[in-house]
Amino acid sequence: MAVEAPPRSGDAPTPTRGLSSGGAPSKVGDHLFRYVALVAGLMILVILVLIAWSMTKEAWPWFKEEGLGVFADDWDPTNGHYGAGALIFGTFLVGFLALLLAVPVSIGIALFVTEVAPRRLAKPVTYTIDLLAAIPSVVYGLWAIAVLLSPLSDIYATLHDWFGDVPVLGAIFGDPSRTGLAFLTAGIVVAIMITPIITSITREVFATTPVALKEAAYGLGSTKWEMIRGAVFPHSRGGVVAAVMIGLGRAIGETIAVFLIIGGSAIVSANVLGPGASAASTIVAEFNEATGVHRAALIGLGVVLLVLTVGVGMLARTVVGHFDRRSGAVVS
Repeated sequence: MAVEAPPRSGDAPTPTRGLSSGGAPSKVGDHLFRYVALVAGLMILVILVLIAWSMTKEAWPWFKEEGLGVFADDWDPTNGHYGAGALIFGTFLVGFLALLLAVPVSIGIALFVTEVAPRRLAKPVTYTIDLLAAIPSVVYGLWAIAVLLSPLSDIYATLHDWFGDVPVLGAIFGDPSRTGLAFLTAGIVVAIMITPIITSITREVFATTPVALKEAAYGLGSTKWEMIRGAVFPHSRGGVVAAVMIGLGRAIGETIAVFLIIGGSAIVSANVLGPGASAASTIVAEFNEATGVHRAALIGLGVVLLVLTVGVGMLARTVVGHFDRRSGAVVS
């Protein structure tokens, strides 16, 4: 039996036969996959554009009648005034209060799970945080009404007694709501709602810190806190900022829970202990009975929320890209 001689070093390699019957690799599957992936990627952009276009079309009577007055502080549908400045202010105030309360807690939980807690404890904490993100917002709102309003009204009165006569703080802790329905109440509940989101993203970002960086910090004699401050935080700051921005986007779009506990007063006030209103809560409260320009104004508030949410997302992406470029520059 003849034995085939092995190829010599100078011989060209024999081309591999493809899976198609003709021997040449078929590119039909590659082209099909490319087009399907392209359609899937563009579909979300098309849907977003269609939503924005249809809502803007429905809200156009409001934009046309009010003009720049849409940002005025005179939301009074009874008298035909639809300036949404107070509602936009309330939306951002609730979001700011929620971030102020949620970010330190979220970062602390993420550090505890990734750097401090033993595995047998870290897993239950992680599962619990993930489960909190799945609770419907109306449950948080009803829980706040049943449990938080009464004690918070007493706490608000105490805060007003302590700080009411102090410059600046007196404006922030002004005349408190007797029922507990207030900007701060909405901020507290929204903070509880966005904490699982910020915590989950921050936890994953912290977990990507290279072990070599941590070991290098320990090798220089760092304590655990010094290692976290010198290795984990610098490596993760872009992801943490993105997590915070995503939490803000969730906060400014929250509807039912805020509607139940914010109070429903469309005013611009620095008093976080008083009642207020947000764009989303106003849509829920008034849409069923709205007609004409009033209905267009409420849909216009939805357009404003869409723009704000998209803007926050784009800002988060920009911040992450900035930190990525800086990290690449440092590495190079």
